[in-house]
Amino acid sequence: MTQPSASAGQPVWILGATSGMARGCAIELAKRGHPLYLSGRDDEELRRLALDLSVRYGVTVHHGEFDIEEIDSHADALKQVIETCGGLYGVVFAIGYLGDHLKAREEWREANAIIVRNFTGAVSVLGLAANHLEKQADGFIIGVTSVAADRGRQSNYPYGAPKAGLSAWLAGLRNRLAPTGVRVIEIKPGYVDTAMTYGLPGLFLVADPNDVGRDIVRALDKSRDVLYLPGFWRLIMLIIRSVPEPIFKKMKL
Repeated sequence: MTQPSASAGQPVWILGATSGMARGCAIELAKRGHPLYLSGRDDEELRRLALDLSVRYGVTVHHGEFDIEEIDSHADALKQVIETCGGLYGVVFAIGYLGDHLKAREEWREANAIIVRNFTGAVSVLGLAANHLEKQADGFIIGVTSVAADRGRQSNYPYGAPKAGLSAWLAGLRNRLAPTGVRVIEIKPGYVDTAMTYGLPGLFLVADPNDVGRDIVRALDKSRDVLYLPGFWRLIMLIIRSVPEPIFKKMKL
């Protein structure tokens, strides 16, 4: 059984809480004794998840609806979390939208939805949370990006590009907050068995979302700032990044 951490009792906000990976995160954080605030768009599912976690692990779990595309609502959402929980110690950003990359080539509405959910909205809400954590000089931000951020590929570049933007933004935020003691960790998952990847052709080495969610939280126990999950994706992406562009542009990836 996971032992409560030194920061047990400090509240953590999970965005995109009904996703497979986020559920694994929530379980691991609850085992460590963290009160939780779960946010997402499915209020009924959030309510069920909050009740289950509170009963199983004996921690306080709040929940509330949150729409990453409603950027003007983000400041109020953060305020509600802080007032409800009596503070904020950590944020896990697990929102991701793969979208339809073929549709995104033809329709700006789809391309924009992919950008807002994976980058613009993330920068908005995490930027507000970062300002709060910077003032208290303690806490953490975990941002989930993707191995797709490492190199643009024809099969998913509408998704990979905003994730690459978020990756660079998190690196800059980490540089800014390092003197305050606030940790900023980036997680780069490979293929994970979630609703977002269900039915997609050509997937391999698909990981269990609960295992990935557990390992996301365990990143707090390590000193590394960027983690690939599962770890073998670091080597896979090193190889893909190393392919010379004249060869890479002839490949069907």
